[in-house]
Amino acid sequence: MDAKLKTKIKEFVLSEVNEPVAAATPDPFWQSLKNTGTELWLDTGDIDEANKNWTSEMTALTTNNTLINKEIQKGIYDKLIGQAKAIVKDLPIREQIMEIAFIVNARHGLRLAKTFGGFVSVELHTNTAHNMEATVDYGLRYFELCPEQFIVKVPYTASGMLAARKLRDLGVKINFTLEFSARQNVLVASITKPNYLNVFLGRLGAYLKDNGLGDGSGAGEKAVLETQRWVTKLTSKNKVPTKLIAASLRSASQLEDLAGVDVFTMPTQVAAAGKASLKGSFSSRLDADYPVHLNSPEDEPLISKLWHVSEEELALALDLGANLPLDGNELIQRVHDAGFRDLFPYLSDEDLEDIASEGKIPVHERWASRIKSGELAVDTLLNLAGLASFTKDQAQLDARIERLIS
Repeated sequence: MDAKLKTKIKEFVLSEVNEPVAAATPDPFWQSLKNTGTELWLDTGDIDEANKNWTSEMTALTTNNTLINKEIQKGIYDKLIGQAKAIVKDLPIREQIMEIAFIVNARHGLRLAKTFGGFVSVELHTNTAHNMEATVDYGLRYFELCPEQFIVKVPYTASGMLAARKLRDLGVKINFTLEFSARQNVLVASITKPNYLNVFLGRLGAYLKDNGLGDGSGAGEKAVLETQRWVTKLTSKNKVPTKLIAASLRSASQLEDLAGVDVFTMPTQVAAAGKASLKGSFSSRLDADYPVHLNSPEDEPLISKLWHVSEEELALALDLGANLPLDGNELIQRVHDAGFRDLFPYLSDEDLEDIASEGKIPVHERWASRIKSGELAVDTLLNLAGLASFTKDQAQLDARIERLIS
């Protein structure tokens, strides 16, 4: 796309963002949690829901393909989509759709930034997940729209790690997302050096419970706390130390159990439930060690990959960070050569379709033999399922755009 059209799109996105500023009053409950060292973010794209929970102790909102799709499907941007069509009409239809998706996502992010005054994490189109050039291009375009407040979310893929590193080198704030284990985040911290990275802890407990592997307790919390220790250790001397986000919180009790972790992204229902049910006397739990209850001891070596980082995995991460691969394929090959094919497995289109069909929580029985053989791992499986879920929601958003511009 030529620079002139990019400029025209940027000017259009920035026009008519005249949101009223939300009142942010102090709240001793959230101040107590903030005093443990935890940044407080709301995990929503719904302005009305955010307004009900926003206080002066909160510093950011985070969106994703699923949350933005919910907003788009309300029809609130149908008029904007029609106006955007006139700007991008000379592009091929698939490019029109991608550009309009960028426009509505960016406009919504700007509205959130204007309303609440904090940082806003904005997510890339899922079509860019394995494309370094597209990730860098769109990442820069998002950031240039609102450099003081936008944080660009890049999903965990081999190409995504390298693209996000390029964006960091260019000064773009990065929230690296869709990680599920300490070892994945050791790779990300070493290679990408993002401002933020994640553990989606709620899905870890759900994977164990839904698949009858255990009661689900403790797994997400253990993975988060081990990741926090690794990330702090690996990035404390960086010019900008990386912060860990405890993402996908499922219950109010986790606000207490993980107090002190760098960042919480809280769904509004979890934030509201915490305010209603907890005393608000928080203390840091960074030294806690939560037990994980598994039904079979045989599963422990496989599940412990969520929080255990071997010396060999650490050495691989440090080598990749010091000697960056040229592209995602080289990164994957070096991971395989080091003996960790389960971090980036080679899967067939049929495998990927099966993962997508299972939703956010994969069916363990289908993959158990391949997990035991070392071809796959639970963290990798959850990452692929998460990306597939976002891709499905992105497709729904794209379909609405296509209907409106056809």
